[in-house]
Parts: sequence; structure tokens; C-alpha cells
Amino acid sequence: MKILTKGTYYGAMHAEQQMNGVLFSEYDYLTDKTDWHFHENPYFMYLLQGNLYDVNKRCKTTCPSGSFLLHNWQEPHFNSKASTQARGFHIEFEKSWFEKNNIDIDLWEGSKLIKNPKSHHILAKIYAEFKYADVYSEISCELLVSELCENIEKEQIYLFEENPPWLTALIEIIHLHNEPFDLKSLSQQLGIHPGHLSRAIPKYFSTTLGDYIRQVKVKRAIDLMLYSTTSLSAISYECGFSDQSHFSRTFKRYMAMTPREFYKKCR
Repeated sequence: MKILTKGTYYGAMHAEQQMNGVLFSEYDYLTDKTDWHFHENPYFMYLLQGNLYDVNKRCKTTCPSGSFLLHNWQEPHFNSKASTQARGFHIEFEKSWFEKNNIDIDLWEGSKLIKNPKSHHILAKIYAEFKYADVYSEISCELLVSELCENIEKEQIYLFEENPPWLTALIEIIHLHNEPFDLKSLSQQLGIHPGHLSRAIPKYFSTTLGDYIRQVKVKRAIDLMLYSTTSLSAISYECGFSDQSHFSRTFKRYMAMTPREFYKKCR
């Protein structure tokens, strides 16, 4: 089976940057279906455009634009395109980086689709700095990568816990629908008492329900800004914000920049 060494991916490279044991790169994926392979190093893949299937020995994962995957170096897999064009951003780690930064590498086994919207926000900030590439981008990326890995590490621990069956259903409802939610309607859909739901949400999301929903809306807006030519006002409407001013305020709260500033950095 083919082993892809550091900085090697299927496709055509747009740009690449090395920073203290971490390699950043952006690729157009040109192959309709890759060979079975695995990678020398663990890496994140952020699908900026298009649709892919990621297939390993255990499962087949559908990856639309905006998907964020963790790939372990020990996981054989192949990819197939489900769209004419596909483009991705990679963050690849030398194994020594984990030890230097006190990250538990044992938690990074297998391949996983990361859905935590906070992790997506951090990843989008890293991509914006990668594209902007001024004299401050390197130190910004280093700090953001450490923050991202700490957040992923917490999520990996969370995945090993015994989760209630309604949690997956709740996450799917929030991620797939734009309409306003209230505690009563969610409780009815999930078949649990509103009081139990209100007490349980902070435990699993580490925040309030309203804050988590806003995080998801911002994540959805980021995805649209990166792969579409849709106007910001249309994105605001599509993501369920009351108006463009509400969109801009909420986006800046989580991303520390306005939607327009983010859009310009990524171009």
C-alpha cells in the first residue's frame, strides 16, 4: 500500500508553508478516485470546495464543502470525488510536534469527522492567516494551531464518554436546520423533558443552547464564504440571521473580525 510522505497529497498544490513542525498546504483534488494509501504524518483536512467520500476499513464518510476531518497516519483510506471540482486545506503534523507541545498523540487514533463549530471557527482563522501571509501570520498560526489541538483533544475525550441517544439527534437538528428553536419544540422532537434538556446541554456543549446555535450559524456562513460567490447579505439570510447587522455582530463575536474582513483575507 502506498505511503504518502510529508507534504504529499493527490492533486495540484496551490501553496505550502512550513512552521515549526507543522506544514500547511492547499490543493486542488484532481483524481476522481485515489488508490488505497496512508500518510506518514497525522493531518487535518478542511474541504474548501466540492464533495468527497472518504473511505477507510471501517466506514464511508460523506464530506460536503466545509467538512473538517482528522486523519491518523495509521489509517489506510482512499478518497473519491462526488463533484467536478474539489479543493482542500491541510494541516500536517510531524510526530515530534505532539511531544513538544504536550498533546496526547494516543487520542488521535483513526479518522474522524469533526463537527464542533468552535473547532471550525479556529480552523477558519488559521486558513485566513495562511492566505493573508503577512509578517504576523506565522505567530498567529502557531497560537491558533495550539488552540485548535487543545480543543480537538477535549472533543476526543468527550467522544469516549457514554452519550445519551438524544444528543446525536439534537446536534443533527441544529446543524441541518435554520429555523428558530425553542426548548419546548426541541424537547418534543427529542422526546425528553424540557428541564432535563436545559440541565444537560451545558454539560455536553460546554455552553448554552443559544450560544451553540450561534456558533453553528457562523460555521455555516464560513463554509459559504469559502466556496461560493454568494453575497454576504444572501449568506446572512441563508444562515438564519435576522439581518446583515446581526450577522456581522455575531460573526465578529466568534471570529474577531467582520465577515467582510474574513472574506478579504481569504481571497
